[in-house]
Amino acid sequence: MIFVLIAIVCSVLVSINFKLLNRYYTNAYQAIVFNYPTAALFCYFFFKPNLSVKPNSEHWVLYLVLAILLISIFYFIGKSIATSGIVLTAIAQRLSLVIPVLSAFLIFSETPTALKIIGLGVGLIAIYASKPTGKGNLKDIISWYPIIVFLGTGIIDVLFNQLTLLENISFTASLFYIFCIASVLGFLSLIYQQIKGTLKFQPKAALAGIVLGLFNFGSIYFYIKALQIEKDQPSVVFSSLDIGVIVLGSIVGILLFKEKLSKLNLLGIGLAIVAIVILNLPNAI
Repeated sequence: MIFVLIAIVCSVLVSINFKLLNRYYTNAYQAIVFNYPTAALFCYFFFKPNLSVKPNSEHWVLYLVLAILLISIFYFIGKSIATSGIVLTAIAQRLSLVIPVLSAFLIFSETPTALKIIGLGVGLIAIYASKPTGKGNLKDIISWYPIIVFLGTGIIDVLFNQLTLLENISFTASLFYIFCIASVLGFLSLIYQQIKGTLKFQPKAALAGIVLGLFNFGSIYFYIKALQIEKDQPSVVFSSLDIGVIVLGSIVGILLFKEKLSKLNLLGIGLAIVAIVILNLPNAI
């Protein structure tokens, strides 16, 4: 399970990077943009995807939608970490597995089981218990960021599941194309900001983006490696990764960044772990 552990560390390091971007007044969006060409290069050299098979028009539409979502949700992850903290954002991200499970029997007509329904219920309660604390309008604003992260990440998970069903084209090739499209869209948006005169380029943001891309790709790479080794028990990989990110993220958030959690938030952490375990049980699917 060493690859799972490395994937967990990389995932939490992505969150730490977002936290540091805010602390050192680094433009998070510019860092996100530079993250994608970095991830694309690592994807090309480490996965060596077969690019001989050309995607069709339907593939390109799916890639474009995913690229837009990835940039958007990465931005909101940064906002959520900056305002609500690493712990609550990690819970929102990891509990997003509720959405693919829901889509499985609401959209794809899978038969729900008692365990799955219990897991969904516990997960939704955990999301509520993990809501940020605050006062007045500030609370109203920041409480939306983890919710957006939860919904957006869940939708991305559903679409990524569709990537695995594409015929004649590998998942890693699709991933490479998506990273490339995200890179193009990101740089086009920066050029647009430059033309409008609203862009103040920060070299440190570009460097931060390269580091972010390294850890972002690392979390994906070692996650896939873990799935390849533990191919007979993928649920163990899924649950270990999700629980590990929540636990390590909580430790880092509380001890390193002194994040304050309410008793309800602590209950949310516990319920999130319980929900992840239930939803990843083989007979819960």
